[in-house]
Amino acid sequence: QVQLVESGGGLVQAGGSLRLSCAASGRTFSRYVMGWFRQAPGKERDFVAAIHWNGRSTSYADSVKGRFTISRDNAKNTMYLQMNSLKPEDTAVYYCAAGNWGTSPRFYDYWGQGTQVTVHS
Repeated sequence: QVQLVESGGGLVQAGGSLRLSCAASGRTFSRYVMGWFRQAPGKERDFVAAIHWNGRSTSYADSVKGRFTISRDNAKNTMYLQMNSLKPEDTAVYYCAAGNWGTSPRFYDYWGQGTQVTVHS
């Protein structure tokens, strides 16, 4: 069992940066693929980025490639999402998830409660 808690969301101007964190409980954090998803009002939950358990493999949605960086620190049971050059279209609730490799939410077994990111122009 893994419990996930996101933090770091907020209101930022377009072009700015935010760093999201996802703190995990449980001793098996390092065994899971970790991912970030986001969901805007009235839209589906979309894949943002994922990182393999060993941190060596990552995957990004085309819309965030080159602007966002996913990382993890297994010693601290924490995953991060560094978001730079933010755009208004990045506005959404951001969720962290733990599970298996994939870009669909169905591959992930555990979810956080989400953190709001709002980018204004």
